[in-house]
Amino acid sequence: MRNDIAPATRVFEDIAAFRAAEGELLGVGDWFEVGQQRVDGFAEVTEDWQWIHVDVERSKAGPYGAPIAHGFLTLSLIPRLGGDIFRVDGPRMAINYGLNKVRFPHPVIAGSRVRAVATLVEVTDVPAGVQAVVRYTIEIEGADKPACVAETVRVLVP
Repeated sequence: MRNDIAPATRVFEDIAAFRAAEGELLGVGDWFEVGQQRVDGFAEVTEDWQWIHVDVERSKAGPYGAPIAHGFLTLSLIPRLGGDIFRVDGPRMAINYGLNKVRFPHPVIAGSRVRAVATLVEVTDVPAGVQAVVRYTIEIEGADKPACVAETVRVLVP
């Protein structure tokens, strides 16, 4: 876990400046609590009612001693966790194109705080504009392993 970086939005004046940052750490987001109410809300929306997420009493006797967040909940928080890390001025829009890799190395215990660390992995030209691969590492406060590591792919349309 990185403790040497304070959260701040990195602003790129245009796509060319963003492209020049390929391979760089873009920044670190703010801490965000993943409470049981959010876990229950995610279960409601996805209809994933597995006891390890929503049954507080039963999960106390489970492998983690408490309920854990769904892995896909953690993944779905990337826009929230990474939203203030950087922005690119100039494009008309940014389109979420997909994911290259997703892993969940460590569970998020309900009530834990998480944050995103973003790295610009690759920038390539595509017919619609520029495709950027950003790796998000979702850290858990106090944990040695991250909750999630995901490569997101977005297209910036000039």
